[in-house]
Amino acid sequence: MRPPLAAGLGFKPRHFDEALRCVSPGMWFEVHPENYMGDGGPRLAMLDALADRHPLSLHGVSLSLAAVAPPDTGHLRRLRRLADRVRPVLVSEHLAWSGWGGRYMPDLLPFPRTREALACIAANILRTQDALGCGISIENPAHYLVLDGHDWNETDFLAELVHRTGCGLLLDVNNVHVSANNIGIDALAYVQAFPLHAVTEIHLAGHGVDEDAPGTLLIDSHDAPVGEPVWELYRHVLSRGGPRPTLIERDGNLPSFDVLLQECARAGTLLAAPGQAA
Repeated sequence: MRPPLAAGLGFKPRHFDEALRCVSPGMWFEVHPENYMGDGGPRLAMLDALADRHPLSLHGVSLSLAAVAPPDTGHLRRLRRLADRVRPVLVSEHLAWSGWGGRYMPDLLPFPRTREALACIAANILRTQDALGCGISIENPAHYLVLDGHDWNETDFLAELVHRTGCGLLLDVNNVHVSANNIGIDALAYVQAFPLHAVTEIHLAGHGVDEDAPGTLLIDSHDAPVGEPVWELYRHVLSRGGPRPTLIERDGNLPSFDVLLQECARAGTLLAAPGQAA
């Protein structure tokens, strides 16, 4: 029997050999399923080998759950086939949209949190869960500009999605920090209001600064170590909600596997004593 999930890493093929050999207690790896939805080849063989050694999480980026149109049925079939193959312990997606009128934008785009949007997203989550035969978790977004026209604040909107669909939540702590800086919300108040009872997974990542934007605009870039303000906010989350499987996300400026393991170890130490994390 595998130990409970603790601190994990986003998997990168260049770290394949080290990932297979890794024996850190509670280690798990997360992948974007869109990179592995083919019928075969070396990339899928690599994922099969990883799944034999470690628990896997599938973190989608293209279901476009906040779009008016329902998720693409072909995409859902391919995702279900991959999930049946690797048996992920967690499946997640973003509270965002990326497709419109048959066109796909390579970004996770915002929307006004209206009553109509709530009903549409809830229906799309239910369609996805029915297609996959399992629950999914929804990630809070990073914000870069203030949108008008909201009927719900974000934490209440997420809580209502949980209520209507039975989905879980993925709390991305770096997204909270980035959004607090960019649109002027209170990061501590946000996590205090967050429905932590529904959180199945936490993400930690680094961020950068857009040098071309006026003021200080933070970008959820995943190309740097986790920042100290994010670690501090993470400690508060754990002290309030207890330990949750936690992922270190790193997608750019990749360091060695050992360096990433050091960040995993830091998260693991906090997970082991959440009552002392504040």
